[in-house]
Amino acid sequence: MINKIISFSINNKFIIGLFIVTLVGAGIYSMATINLGSVPDITNNQVQVITTAPNLGTEDIEQFVTYPVELAMANLPDVIELRSVSRFGLSVVTIVFEDEVGTYLPRQLVQEKLVEVSEEIPDGFGKPFMAPITTGLGEIYQYTLKVEEGYEDKYDAMELRTIQDWIVKRQMALVPGVVEVNAFGGFVKQYEVALSPDKLKSFGITMNQVFDALKMNNANTGGAYIEKNHQANFIRGEGLARSIEDLENTVVTTQNGSPVLIRDVAEKVGYGNQVRYGAFTQEGHESVGGQILMLKGQSPSNVVKNVEARIKEIQKSLPEGVYIDTFLSRSDLIARTTSTVEKNLIEGSLIVIFVLVLLLGSFRGGLITASVIPLSLLFAFIMMKQFGVWANLMSLGAIDFGIIVDGAVIIVEGMVFHIHQRMKKTTSDINQAEMDEIAYDSASTMMNSAFFGQLIILIVFTPILFLTGIEGKMFRPMAFTFGFAVLGAIILCLTYVPMISALFLKPTENQNSWFAKFENKIDRFSDKIMSGLNIAYAPLLNFALRFKAGVVIGAVALLLIAGFVFSNMGGEFIPKFDEGDIAMQALIKPGSSLTESIEVSKKLQNIVTKFPEVKTMVSRIGVAEIPTDPMPMDIADSYIILEKDKSKWTSADSKEELIEKIQEKISVIPGVNFVFTQPVELRFNELLTGVREDVAIKLYGEDLDVLADKVQEIAAVIRTVPGAADLNVEATSGLPQMTVVYNRAKMAQYGVTVDKLNDYVSASFAGEQASVIFEGEKRFDVVIRLAKEFRKDINSLKNLYIDLPNGAQVPLKEVAEISYKPGPMQISRDNTYRRISVGVNVRGRDVKTMVEEIQQKLEAEVKLPAGYYVTYGGSFENLQRATDRLMIVVPIALFLIFILLYFALNSFSQSLMIYMAVPLAAIGGVFALWVRGMPFSISAGVGFIVLFGVAVLNGLVLINKFNELKENGMTDLKKRIYDATHERLRPILLTATAAIMGFIPMAVSTSGGAEVQRPLATVVIGGLLTATFLTLVVIPVLYYLLESRKEKKGNGGEISYINKSTAVITILLMLGGVFTSGNSFAQEINQNTTIPKTITLKEAIAMAKQNYPSVKKSQAFIEREQAMKGTSFDLGSTQVFTGKEEYGNNLPGVQTTIGVQQGNIDLLSGFSKSKFYKERVALGEKLYAVNEQQLVRNVMQAYDLINYNKAQLRFAEQLDSVYANFKTAAQLRYDTGETGKLEFISASSEYQQIQVLRQQAYDDIEIAKRALKQYLGTDAPIETVSALYQPMNLNTLMDSTSVVNNPMLQYSLQNVEVSKANVGVEKSQFLPKFSLSYGRQIVDDISGFNTYQAGINIPLWFFPQKSRIKAAKADAMVAENQYLEQKAITESRVLQLLKSLEKTKKILQYYEEGALLLAEEQISTAQLASKEGEIDYVNYITILNSAISIKQTHLQYINQYNQQAIEVQYQLGNL
Repeated sequence: MINKIISFSINNKFIIGLFIVTLVGAGIYSMATINLGSVPDITNNQVQVITTAPNLGTEDIEQFVTYPVELAMANLPDVIELRSVSRFGLSVVTIVFEDEVGTYLPRQLVQEKLVEVSEEIPDGFGKPFMAPITTGLGEIYQYTLKVEEGYEDKYDAMELRTIQDWIVKRQMALVPGVVEVNAFGGFVKQYEVALSPDKLKSFGITMNQVFDALKMNNANTGGAYIEKNHQANFIRGEGLARSIEDLENTVVTTQNGSPVLIRDVAEKVGYGNQVRYGAFTQEGHESVGGQILMLKGQSPSNVVKNVEARIKEIQKSLPEGVYIDTFLSRSDLIARTTSTVEKNLIEGSLIVIFVLVLLLGSFRGGLITASVIPLSLLFAFIMMKQFGVWANLMSLGAIDFGIIVDGAVIIVEGMVFHIHQRMKKTTSDINQAEMDEIAYDSASTMMNSAFFGQLIILIVFTPILFLTGIEGKMFRPMAFTFGFAVLGAIILCLTYVPMISALFLKPTENQNSWFAKFENKIDRFSDKIMSGLNIAYAPLLNFALRFKAGVVIGAVALLLIAGFVFSNMGGEFIPKFDEGDIAMQALIKPGSSLTESIEVSKKLQNIVTKFPEVKTMVSRIGVAEIPTDPMPMDIADSYIILEKDKSKWTSADSKEELIEKIQEKISVIPGVNFVFTQPVELRFNELLTGVREDVAIKLYGEDLDVLADKVQEIAAVIRTVPGAADLNVEATSGLPQMTVVYNRAKMAQYGVTVDKLNDYVSASFAGEQASVIFEGEKRFDVVIRLAKEFRKDINSLKNLYIDLPNGAQVPLKEVAEISYKPGPMQISRDNTYRRISVGVNVRGRDVKTMVEEIQQKLEAEVKLPAGYYVTYGGSFENLQRATDRLMIVVPIALFLIFILLYFALNSFSQSLMIYMAVPLAAIGGVFALWVRGMPFSISAGVGFIVLFGVAVLNGLVLINKFNELKENGMTDLKKRIYDATHERLRPILLTATAAIMGFIPMAVSTSGGAEVQRPLATVVIGGLLTATFLTLVVIPVLYYLLESRKEKKGNGGEISYINKSTAVITILLMLGGVFTSGNSFAQEINQNTTIPKTITLKEAIAMAKQNYPSVKKSQAFIEREQAMKGTSFDLGSTQVFTGKEEYGNNLPGVQTTIGVQQGNIDLLSGFSKSKFYKERVALGEKLYAVNEQQLVRNVMQAYDLINYNKAQLRFAEQLDSVYANFKTAAQLRYDTGETGKLEFISASSEYQQIQVLRQQAYDDIEIAKRALKQYLGTDAPIETVSALYQPMNLNTLMDSTSVVNNPMLQYSLQNVEVSKANVGVEKSQFLPKFSLSYGRQIVDDISGFNTYQAGINIPLWFFPQKSRIKAAKADAMVAENQYLEQKAITESRVLQLLKSLEKTKKILQYYEEGALLLAEEQISTAQLASKEGEIDYVNYITILNSAISIKQTHLQYINQYNQQAIEVQYQLGNL
């Protein structure tokens, strides 16, 4: 299959060219339109259910809202985790589903449950809704609304928020890929009616009356229409309030005929704002901002472009003096990571190209190999586009072009070598046909091993696809992309590389041109490098083979040391990816007011923005409009946007140093703790684990007080652990509350209810929406509440007047006890269990060792009550899960590698030997991590998987060469090792160096996102260095030890290793019933065990006739038909019976004591059946003749094929002595300096080719013998009569050219006779059949009576039988036509064979009368001229090859003639 593809590619260059053009076009299109991101989206598949009830306490939210929602969602299918946060006025429940169920099905299931849950949640406790369909990467664009200088007085925070909500948000919502625009900061505008309790009391009006008045006096209506003057005049009543004046003039009631208006009972009617639970500040002052959330699954790059385009349009519609200022855009991060990937790929490819050109020694060969790099990358882009794989830091960041072009390197190197050899053999120019032939021979030979190597690389990436969770989302795109690139390289190696090499690797005609000289310089320079490396390597190999035990012990010692280093290395999940900005959480004193938090935030910004590295700083306090992030008012999330131009960094050199200096400066603000992280990382952590820090220590239990006490003990212990930074203890208690406890006895006395009291408290202080006012398209709530001066302190609450049913009023303190009582700040739950957490960032050490130390200290120092327990989440939990998965995945990868090696080598011991490259590679990977101070991470783990696949390839190349030399008869073990390592040093160093160099830019990169790539690249580089070095040293030693041990065991002091091992292998194969053509030593089976029997052709034919199953089967068919002939005349069946007939009237009747009946006697049709079976017997005899003739033909052809291969072997043995002398002479001249190295290499190569020819002849003899033994029905060794191989004499064999005796024709003709006889049988079924019967009877008790009967059976219903006759006649017609068709085919076949035979005979005459004599003269003359020095080695080889070709072709034509002659005899029936 591979060879056919290569041949098609070379012969159809235009088609392959079109394919490449299509690939380039489709690849560029895919690259331009592929989904582009910064990093993979690792957010789990979750749905957030949010419920806002601004007036409810934390415990009320948990009991009445959170718990019912959790209970309903827990039973949904594919739910793997439930988390919830209950705060004052807010419930957020996070339901995590399996990734496989998709995005929209979970939301549909949740929505169905929300319909049920809404009925369980009391009125006034909020209505649950789902958060937008977004992820941790969804916050793609954040901006603020700013005011230009001179307009500060025109636009306050309320006006800016109105612009945000009614202009920016509405226009932005229509952008493709945008799922939501979340606003924060400013004041949400309301129309406020601020009531005065004193005025209400003086008028005797209640708050409910004011509420009803506003509600009933703010509406429009319609009254259908009236027809007038042929028109329909529609009726519309306008009663909507349009302004503050309309509200002020609304009538509440009428007293003494005078109306009481809203303005009479209100302290103020004007603009107010919604109660705020969050704020937004920038650079030391309050501001208004927006956050654009991207729809899950959309391309961030495309969405950001759409957003930026829409921002420009929105800017035009904003009021004068207001503009949108972007402070955080995902496009910046995408640009930085994309730049990192581009830089690494370009640098890596350039380095690989340089290495290829340098070590290949061919400029054009290096460029052809290098051209596979962009083409395979374009193919990868096409596949990524089709399979939905995003282009980002992880998917593209780990591509190593050195690994990808391995196959192309092997093919082009082989092609360059073959072209150089062909150039040296002839002085004539190489035409395109010859180049195509060279390209095909080289590519088909080398692609087999190259294809296997690429398959190993593909297979080794397969286990990465089985990673799950975060690590799966991180690294599966990388495996897909790398696999796509390798697959593209395989396709290109089969199509493009052979085609383009055949076109462009043609030797330069003018060797004096500058280009030819340039290529020759590169060639010579490459040879010098390899010569130097060989000189350096030879003593090392000598030393290793001299001190074999020491080398093995040293390797084992290194492995043990590496294992010790690895066990103490520590671990982290994934190295922190530098986003370029800082996210800082300011943890203000729990319970602090929003005003206090805003002031603290302003102070922080004034300090931090003084750093020259800081571009701007924004802070979000509390919750936003859509509270996907349930943050209290005492926490501020600050984004410190840094300058990307490093020239502006004057006070710090790195981000870590800058964080330290910022911490030092802001530590002067009292009562505030700080946690530093990064924007995307912060959001990922929160969504994945519910905690924002790297590591979450979660304490589970029931009692909130116990949890709060114990978590403080845990925090105190953690503070003593080095590396634990930014400690954040979840605040669960200490929320300042004014608690109103109702006195039910007093309530009963006054006749009021809890509902009524709650409504008064809520409306008076929080406000109650009475109606709405429209300003054009804008819509604002009309809210009533007490005036600000009546909402100052606890006394305002105590003195709140409540209306009684009798019209009187009493203060709230009369029916309730009002006091300060702290309440829970927040209640967090995981899987319905209450928990409290401590968040810790890791700084200065790895997460694994830090958490292990925390675990040890907590177990020793903190005693937990029964039912309380601790878990460790965050990156440590991810690391544990990923490590467990790697413990499964890595062995699978290693097992797959071993299985492939075993299939390639068919040797357990050699596969195990190559497998030693895995631990040898691991040594380098571990030491490389240790030297660079990197802990083990999942990135490094994936690097080890990649490394193991690449590392075994070098060993495979080396072992294959060992085996090749062994098959060629090289018995000297040390010489075999020296020759193999010398010849394979270049490809081993070439592939290893290319792979290492391809990863170097990645390993040393410091640009954005390189942190994740560095461990992977470090492991592969370090591992390949040691694997390559130790492969060239340790594997030869192991091979020597293994082979020498086999030799000692096998020889027994007498028999050679080769013969002994070959006998063992052959016996094992025979026992298993497996005979392969690839056994290199099948011809060397020990002659002392079984002596082959020599048989003539006649003996072989006789033995085959006696034993072959098909002949026996034909004989059995004849015997069967002869037996069936006895069934022709059928006398039917005999029936013996007894019976009685009764007359009645008590008479005895007639009794038959015994009767005999012979029925269905068929005598008349027996003649037809007899004839039919006679013809069937004749048909069996014809079948016997067919099988016998076919068997004789097959035996003769197999016998002749053995003799042909023997002739080839004798010819190869003759050539062996000729080329052995030539090689010896060439080596002598080279050693004396008389000639260059090229002549010696060419002589060695030609000698090796003769060895291959000889080996092929051996193998072909064994294959032909196997076929002959099959026909003979024996497993015993056989030998044919050795004689001069010559054409058969047809004059004694062929009497005539008539096909009348053709066995298949005779069989077809007899089949016609059988069909005709069958027609007679069917017709005979119309003839009658007879029946006879006799019986002895007793009549009325008197014996001696007899009964006789004779009958005839006539088929009166003849239609079925008539149809059978018609079918039989049709069968006879078919058989006759088949005979005529067979006759025509046979006659045509015989004529074709006779023509071919005549043509072959003429060719043989040409060879025997002229060409063979010239060939003999060529060989003798060339040998004499070479000895005399009259011709150079190039002409000598050319002459010899020409003569060899003549002799080989002559033998082939003899074989062709004999095979044709045998076939002619078979077709004529003369065998």
